[in-house]
Amino acid sequence: MNASDGHDVAQPPSGHGNRPPAASARAVSLRRFLLLGILLPVGLLVTINTFSLYNQTFGALNTAYDRTLLASAKSIGEQLEVTGYDGQSALRVTVPYAALEAFEADNQSRLFYRVSSLQGELVSGFAQLPFWRGTIPAKPPYAALVDFYDDAFMGEPVRVAVLLQPVASPQGRGMAVIQVAETLELRQALARKILIDTLWRQALLVAVIALVAVVVVQRATQPVRRLSARLQARTEGDLTPIAAPDAPRELLPLVDATNAVMARLQHLLDNQKRFVRDAAHQLRTPLAVLKVQVQSALRGDIDAHGALLEINQTVDRATVLANQMLALAKVEQLRQQSGPRGDQPSTTPADLTDLAEVARTVALDLSPLIAARDIDFAIETGPAPILSHDWMLAELTRNLLHNAIRHTPPGGALTVRIVHDTRYVAMTVSDSGPGISAELAARLFQPFSAGSVRSGSGLGLAICREITSALGGTISLDNRVAHGRVTGLDATVRLPLAPAAQARGSGMVQNGA
Repeated sequence: MNASDGHDVAQPPSGHGNRPPAASARAVSLRRFLLLGILLPVGLLVTINTFSLYNQTFGALNTAYDRTLLASAKSIGEQLEVTGYDGQSALRVTVPYAALEAFEADNQSRLFYRVSSLQGELVSGFAQLPFWRGTIPAKPPYAALVDFYDDAFMGEPVRVAVLLQPVASPQGRGMAVIQVAETLELRQALARKILIDTLWRQALLVAVIALVAVVVVQRATQPVRRLSARLQARTEGDLTPIAAPDAPRELLPLVDATNAVMARLQHLLDNQKRFVRDAAHQLRTPLAVLKVQVQSALRGDIDAHGALLEINQTVDRATVLANQMLALAKVEQLRQQSGPRGDQPSTTPADLTDLAEVARTVALDLSPLIAARDIDFAIETGPAPILSHDWMLAELTRNLLHNAIRHTPPGGALTVRIVHDTRYVAMTVSDSGPGISAELAARLFQPFSAGSVRSGSGLGLAICREITSALGGTISLDNRVAHGRVTGLDATVRLPLAPAAQARGSGMVQNGA
């Protein structure tokens, strides 16, 4: 593992990337997290297991050596003699060398013994060895009256075995208390040796686990490093989708989400570039015309009043064009704020807006234009709640009505009809104009594709399409035909009904059924 293994993969080189230093300091290394998450529990488990094994080993050693202590006590008990009975008995013992031989052979442990009566009177052995005052366990570990305990003798810890040995002979009967104490050097030395051997094996096991964990984590994070290297190698502005065919299954959601974000960014950049290009192209013409008109007025080619009228018309057209372009950009901005799906209403603050009320307000604002052309105007509305910005609905309605007014002949009919079912609101603006051709209908929703270059900028219907798309709706233009001839154009917008209104509508349909 090289020196970089303890850091996050894909650190941007100096001079690139915009991640603040504080964020870098707080970033968590995936490899470090995985290694710590694997090795810390393993190390803790191995440590607990080592000490548990040591305690079990020491207990097994005590059991083995306790058996030897008991054997020595029994060897001493076999040499007991008694005269007299019970409380009047007198004990004698001759301790054979064989009883102590097993402990003297290792040259480490030392053995002490004491033989006493039940009353604690010393018969033989070391008088300094404290007399046993305990009790025999209810279930002793051996088939004998024996007890084992830890004590101290002459300032050293000892392990003591106590054997209550009945003694009987033709001359008497009695009970002897035989204590055999052993120092712990041999037990401790053997336990330390076992502990050291165990630690070496456990350390080797931890090293093997650590090596395997490092290799596995290194291989598991390799796709992340490769993906990071590919992203770092990209040029600025490269937002093409990430191709990661070798990415593990767990990384695929991240790759897909990244590709979705990059697609939205690419779409946003494309729109910005298109907006700048279109703005430069479309505003250049009225500005050039305005300059020519001003120069013509300065030279005196036309009178001042006529020049001001022409300049005013040019400024009005440029103002309308600029406002429509800004409206189109604002709709696109709201679409970008709508989240991963562009077909849903924006997640920016939106209110429950009544399309019918908006349509009536816009119609009232445009009433001077309607009256100037002596148009027979009618509006039929009902409640039409939509979750949307009121600005978007007003801009949508204004553009549709303005187009319909412009194409309706003087004295013609213009109708706005708003209805809804359980899911959608449909607003239809019907004029009595000449309609549109199939070739024009195919491109009329594209920016700057006006039916007549003298009657508009070609942005109104493009704005309408962007607004309906951002709200999850549709828009269509259909010629109205009667008796084999076109009698007008129907512009129909379908928008999703507000969720609460949809629920009420579904309930009404079910109740009616």
